[in-house]
Amino acid sequence: MRKLFIALGFAFTLGFAQAQTTEVPKEKWYHAGVEQTGIYGVNTDQALQFLKDNKRKANTIVVGVLDSGVENFHEDLKANMWSNPKEIPGNGIDDDKNGYIDDVHGWSFLGTAKGINYNDDTTEVTRIYKALSSKYATFDQKKDQAAIAKNPSEYVEFQKIQKEYLSAVGKAKYNQQVAQSKLNAIEGGVNKMVLEFGDTKLTKDILKNYQPTDSQILEALWIFGELKEDQWVGKMMKEVSNTYLGAARRAAKGDALSSHLNLDLVDRKDVDNPNDKKERFYGNGDSNGPESSHGTHVAGIIGAVRGNNIGSEGTVGGNNVKIMSVRTVPNGDERDKDVANAIYYAVDNGAKILNMSFGKPYSPDADLVWDAFKYASDKGVLIVKAAGNSNEDIDVHVHYPTNFRNGNIVSKSVLTVGASTKDPNALKARFSNYGKKSVDVFGPGQEIYATYPGVDQYRFLNGTSMASPAVAGVAALVWSHYPKLTAEDIRNILMETVNKNDQLKDISVTGGVVDSYKAVQKAEEIYKQRKLK
Repeated sequence: MRKLFIALGFAFTLGFAQAQTTEVPKEKWYHAGVEQTGIYGVNTDQALQFLKDNKRKANTIVVGVLDSGVENFHEDLKANMWSNPKEIPGNGIDDDKNGYIDDVHGWSFLGTAKGINYNDDTTEVTRIYKALSSKYATFDQKKDQAAIAKNPSEYVEFQKIQKEYLSAVGKAKYNQQVAQSKLNAIEGGVNKMVLEFGDTKLTKDILKNYQPTDSQILEALWIFGELKEDQWVGKMMKEVSNTYLGAARRAAKGDALSSHLNLDLVDRKDVDNPNDKKERFYGNGDSNGPESSHGTHVAGIIGAVRGNNIGSEGTVGGNNVKIMSVRTVPNGDERDKDVANAIYYAVDNGAKILNMSFGKPYSPDADLVWDAFKYASDKGVLIVKAAGNSNEDIDVHVHYPTNFRNGNIVSKSVLTVGASTKDPNALKARFSNYGKKSVDVFGPGQEIYATYPGVDQYRFLNGTSMASPAVAGVAALVWSHYPKLTAEDIRNILMETVNKNDQLKDISVTGGVVDSYKAVQKAEEIYKQRKLK
């Protein structure tokens, strides 16, 4: 049985029949306090005031962001990026003898020692299909029948995987053809609008009063109904074109067919030997990588610089955090071997909290990850991870990596996070996974504004990928001010002090959204009980 470390007496219940909310800037809503505004944010400012009143000073804390990479030179992140103090940048020497050459801001397990980065990868379904199809789709009836007789349960699994993989291939081919038709229909008109508008920044009034006479432009104007306003208002048409047509061209190329479903990419031997499960030291020091949008956004939610009057602010609430980037997640499913090694790297190099905003439905080498979970737990490290975005009950449909091994909990310092919204009357984000056993808490995860690649860029994004770092930042806020607590203490505190709501009670362990103010109150209480200073 799973043990729940929850002091229910300290939990707070706030149920609204039809909750009223106070207006909060949309860029900052996830910092709001529910008692003041009616919005279930993480209550950052009230937590900071409490810490100030109690004269609690912040200690530096390192948070490992295991993701696609982080733009370490972003204007709102660079001051809070972790730097390896014992590594001399660019000298090609492993100065600190940790096995990783020039790991200045972290490490990438998605590249070669020669600096070639790997971005596109397959899904786990593709990898499993390739492995099993060599046994059961040989088109030699005698061989197939002999293999089936030897392992009938594996053949049943192959049938399931084959159906899933080939269905995905068929869907990808259809989507590619649709995307090509769409591109053919709008490309000429969009390019003409680029010439007509020039350097003019678009507004709703400009578009409303725009009267084109060219038929191609008229046929392409509908794209503004598809785009969100923040994707074009205040931007030049050439910016809109680059973004929109860029995505359309990628879709027309058939990205899924060339990457996710590409059987030729399964054996990633240009990076490492994927079949060597014990291999640890591969990759390179480029912890930014070729495409770091996801990881940069995640990093900003945790630790964007506070008080610089630009961009966004992290839920850690200050500049006492250092973000360590460990590039783990490609354009495709992360590999279990990379996840395990990323955990080992981050733990061994000083991270106290790891954020893992990724997941997948299959995990053939889950044992590697579970062993790494246990390693992190034994070293006193907290793992915060996303629940996933399939709107599924992950008690039933497992979302990997999971903290359950054969039904038993692996680590007492892993926290799984679902996504909540700023609407108290529809608190669970519609995409968020849930689970009475498998999702511990909820955190803000819809329309979250944070850093984005481009030095001075910011975006609104949705996902449990955003909820997880919102909670990881809260964990860092608490732990940096109360450093004598353990990883298990921090996990328990966050779970015990959620703002409960009936909408979440049957779909998560705690039934609530994390609140940093109530968390620091509880941490202060524990410090006094244990006579800690």
